[in-house]
Amino acid sequence: MKKIENFRSALSNLKDVNRYEEPYDNVVLTGLVGLYEICFEQAWKAMKYVLELNGIPEAATGSPRSIIKSAFRVGLITDEQLWLDALASRNNVSHAYNQSIALDIIRRTRSSYIAMFEALDAALERNL
Repeated sequence: MKKIENFRSALSNLKDVNRYEEPYDNVVLTGLVGLYEICFEQAWKAMKYVLELNGIPEAATGSPRSIIKSAFRVGLITDEQLWLDALASRNNVSHAYNQSIALDIIRRTRSSYIAMFEALDAALERNL
């Protein structure tokens, strides 16, 4: 259950993104992108944990992409494309020094990703 607790804590922290408005200073922007990255990492690891508990073979050695696909296949998540978009955003975190990339991640977090993570949280609650 530690993986799920870690995810829930990261999601709670990520919701702080709503306390800030553009224009962000560099420190705030970097911090918000970091909160997104941490939450995404904890989310896919929580999915992996639940898939392992349910005996899904791909969960044993799965990458984030394969975990997302497996979670969609078994109904743990409902919007595979949104999760794959979130994975692409996570992969772009290393380019967050580019302000336009960082702003895109934050805007998507506010408009879509927080709700996506909240839906996962509810699904985790139902599946445990």
